[in-house]
Amino acid sequence: MVMDEQLLEIYELCPAIDCDEISLVASSGVRSLPAFDRPLQITTREVGLLKGLPWVRTLGKLSVEVSTQGWRFPSPDDPLPEAAPRPDKPKNEPAQARAKTRVKPPSDMVMFKDRLLYLLQPPLENLFANKQVELPFPPYPYQIKGIAFLMPRYAALIADEMGLGKTAQVIIALRLLFQSGLIHRALIVCPKPLVVNWTRELKLWAADLPYEVLGGDVSARKAQWYASKCPVKLVNYELLTRDEDFVGDPEVHFDIVVLDEAQRIKNRESKAARVARSISRDRSWAMTGTPIENRIDDLINLFAFIDPDRVPPDTPVKLLPELTRDAILRRVKEEVMTDMPPKVIQDVYLDLSPAQRASYDLAESEGVIHLNELGETVTVQHVFELVLRLKQICNFDPRTGDSAKLEQIVADMDEVAENGRKAIVFSQWVEPLETLAQALQPFGPMQYHGKIPQRERQPILDRFKTDKSKHVLLMSYGTGSVGLNLQFTNYVFLFDRWWNPAIEDQAINRAHRIGQKETVFVKRFICQDTIEGRIAEVLEKKRQLFEEMLGQNGPPPSLGLNEDEIFALFDVRPRGKRQTG
Repeated sequence: MVMDEQLLEIYELCPAIDCDEISLVASSGVRSLPAFDRPLQITTREVGLLKGLPWVRTLGKLSVEVSTQGWRFPSPDDPLPEAAPRPDKPKNEPAQARAKTRVKPPSDMVMFKDRLLYLLQPPLENLFANKQVELPFPPYPYQIKGIAFLMPRYAALIADEMGLGKTAQVIIALRLLFQSGLIHRALIVCPKPLVVNWTRELKLWAADLPYEVLGGDVSARKAQWYASKCPVKLVNYELLTRDEDFVGDPEVHFDIVVLDEAQRIKNRESKAARVARSISRDRSWAMTGTPIENRIDDLINLFAFIDPDRVPPDTPVKLLPELTRDAILRRVKEEVMTDMPPKVIQDVYLDLSPAQRASYDLAESEGVIHLNELGETVTVQHVFELVLRLKQICNFDPRTGDSAKLEQIVADMDEVAENGRKAIVFSQWVEPLETLAQALQPFGPMQYHGKIPQRERQPILDRFKTDKSKHVLLMSYGTGSVGLNLQFTNYVFLFDRWWNPAIEDQAINRAHRIGQKETVFVKRFICQDTIEGRIAEVLEKKRQLFEEMLGQNGPPPSLGLNEDEIFALFDVRPRGKRQTG
């Protein structure tokens, strides 16, 4: 029998007496077979390994006659043969070329045939290096590990820090699953502003994979849900919830459902979460850089979609790291992108202008008096209303328009523009951004927030990137913190602080992400002796808790502020909760 030499180098035949199939065992060569008392008869059947996948060899029917032989070991008087010289190992071989990343089955995959299917695959580096799957450029080593993590899993949460290319990893993994014949229908759900980004990424990383974007009127969408044979469907969360009746029909089945920015379903009772859980599917993947935004319940609620049996709603917090370890992949830039330019974060403490200070002190004293007068009827909402009022005064004085932050940002923008750089300014409100647009006219400001129509947003980003006279982009956290690639900017200014450190990180990482060639400078403006300083302390504590949980060094009790902590911002509490005695 003539057998492929390469195959002989990979496998050896280990026959069992009176067996009807052969087993394949990884080996460096075909060893001799021992002599048996009776003749061996081996019948074989065709063994197909992931048929249709270009990177897996299919074994045809083998007809083999096995002969045995013995070896004569040398006697003590016989000279031992000289060993052949071992070839020298390349010394300067790149680390990536030496890397061998194999697809390993998850711990909960117990069927031998399922585990064998993945264990027999060659390293992914071989696949990409041999151009058997065409890619525009090679993935980073950590991205290859992410692809290997995703492929065998029916339940997975990829929680890489923003900017590490989660979308590319998911698309390549999907493409390999399609080519192997393991999946045939996929649904990708993402926020509406990210649909354009997903279409671009699909064209880039999986040009041979057909997709369609769901849209149009109800009848058109119904046809897309039921009749369309397109293998990949892309839909935004708004349309997904609107088409609840279609999506929840068992006839609309998908081999895999991927949720991008999966923190959208962190509220278990929300319609988006309910509809997502109702989709008939085999595999459930979720993508988010912020699996825990406020409370540990965020993670538990994500697993209500990913794998509800793994993490029931009443799971004790202390068990979460162990239960979720095999289903979560989380990397940060400092861990995997050692050659990436640094991110320099600076807290800039400013003194309020005299007019701002007078307005602030008056508003705070009146507000605290009002909270105390409410007595037992005071609520968290009352406290938040005062917080928002004081934060707005820290931005601009309501009577005079004075702003210490504006003076600072004008000075910073002088330097940015003089050096031919670009900057992003984030605020949680549209009104300050509109005021800044007037004050920053010499720097060609452009606005990107909720008041800008959806159809105009991408052209704004395109012009900001290419027009050398446009040095500053004014963005709201709500529209600019998710899914945008702005790595051509080098400066990020947080004009005011968001309640959640994860949202701030998302905003910053619009600039500090793959493709960034230079250091990113981040300035967070904080007015001294104001509510902003107290909020900054709370944010830092929440950030530490977030890192502890995802680092699996022991889960924190909560990432959210409890009622006592909120009232403590102003040293007040409902009278019914005051300690006595």
